[in-house]
Amino acid sequence: MLDHGTAPPAAAAPVTEGKRPGNPLMRRKPVELLVAEGGKGEGGTLRRTLGMWQLTMISIGATLGTGIFVVLGDAVPKAGPAVTLSFVLAGLTALFSALSYAELAGSIPVAGSSYSYAYATLGELVAWVCGWCLILEYGVSVAAVAVGWGQYLNELLDGTIGVTIPDALSAPPGDGGIFNLPALIVVLLAMVFLLGGARESARANTIMVAVKIVTLVLFCSIGIMGFKSGNYSDFMPLGMAGVSAAGSSLFFSYIGFDAASTAGEEAKNPQRDLPRAIMLSLIIVTALYVLVAAVAVGARQWKTFEGSEATLAAIMNDVSGQTFWGTLLAAGAVISIASVVLTVLYGQTRILFSMSRDGLVPKIFGKVHPKTGTPRANTVIVSLFCGVLAAAIPLGDLVDATSIGTLFAFALVNIAVIVLRKTRPDMPRTFRAPLGWLCPILGFFFCIYMMKGLGTSTWTVFGVWMAVGLVIYFGYGIRRSRLATATDTVSAEK
Repeated sequence: MLDHGTAPPAAAAPVTEGKRPGNPLMRRKPVELLVAEGGKGEGGTLRRTLGMWQLTMISIGATLGTGIFVVLGDAVPKAGPAVTLSFVLAGLTALFSALSYAELAGSIPVAGSSYSYAYATLGELVAWVCGWCLILEYGVSVAAVAVGWGQYLNELLDGTIGVTIPDALSAPPGDGGIFNLPALIVVLLAMVFLLGGARESARANTIMVAVKIVTLVLFCSIGIMGFKSGNYSDFMPLGMAGVSAAGSSLFFSYIGFDAASTAGEEAKNPQRDLPRAIMLSLIIVTALYVLVAAVAVGARQWKTFEGSEATLAAIMNDVSGQTFWGTLLAAGAVISIASVVLTVLYGQTRILFSMSRDGLVPKIFGKVHPKTGTPRANTVIVSLFCGVLAAAIPLGDLVDATSIGTLFAFALVNIAVIVLRKTRPDMPRTFRAPLGWLCPILGFFFCIYMMKGLGTSTWTVFGVWMAVGLVIYFGYGIRRSRLATATDTVSAEK
């Protein structure tokens, strides 16, 4: 529940406070220090310019659009008409984790999101693992969304000027493409906006979010006219296993509701506004997802979704009998998916900013440009990496890999809530998840359940990703950590 007012700012604490001597993997960064360092980077500070409305739009912008515009065509064949239940299942999983995120965001309003929460509660090694999962969640999901952008761009070009970009330059590798040029372009466009500053990026995102909501409402208005109840006659043809499998993939659609928590150091009143923005965005997104999915399946037999591209635009064309509405929706989708790329890319840069400040990744990711108040080098490096990844990797592989990384990070957030309540029961909290410990416990088990629904190949990719992350941590982060260097300094002085 929300408390009125704002928690008083925490006082700074010594850098060595909270660590466990003799056990470097479990050293924790004090909450007071996390908050006191808020906004501070190499050569400058981030600017607090974002209110609750902008924070809510960041979360909606990072979430709304991906699952509906891109992944729906892959999810329906797994669950049939029951894909609406898959969205509810994924949304319920996100809800419990969102409650935990909201509580921690109101207590520890910093840019690192669940990475910082884990650092304060579960220790440095777990924080690194969580941060490494967030890199998978945010960085790779940017690439995955960008891949789908090209599909709707071609639909728009075809409906307006009658030409399309050849598959070799617009389709993912493995699906007839060699290099997905539109995916690279949309990432680079997002980079340009981000380099202008958080306030300017937030304004552009708010406009794009408004466009995507209008676009989805338009789809429902046209699609409902083609609704056929017979399309729901065999509601769950693949059983609950199909619903779970689709839900695990569709959880990708909810990645981003936590994006507001990455803006903790650029929010005007983070303790008050972050919890509200997280919860409000999740409610709006879930309602729209379920509504659009229900209309889509009602307007089109579920077996015909297999292998379809730009699914919603195709349904609009079929129902209306003309290409105008499909083209209009494709235009909305091009703008909508671009906003997802913009806001998720923003979140990735702020997480790396926090990790850099802690010494776990190179200092270049923590440098802040004095004029724009943005981590400029960080933004360029991340954008180029994500753009090349988007242009060279198939969509399906990216979606599932992102989902498992996100679910794992969310599971850790639910544990962090329990630990922080146990170790710091008197800490000021502007939001507290209801039902005591039940919400974080349910959030944890829902995440584990959804992870089980992902395929063996996804688990293999996740295992390799974790192994690479541990090699980097033990080869670089464990020695460069600010907590480690502070400990060495204290020992030398003694």
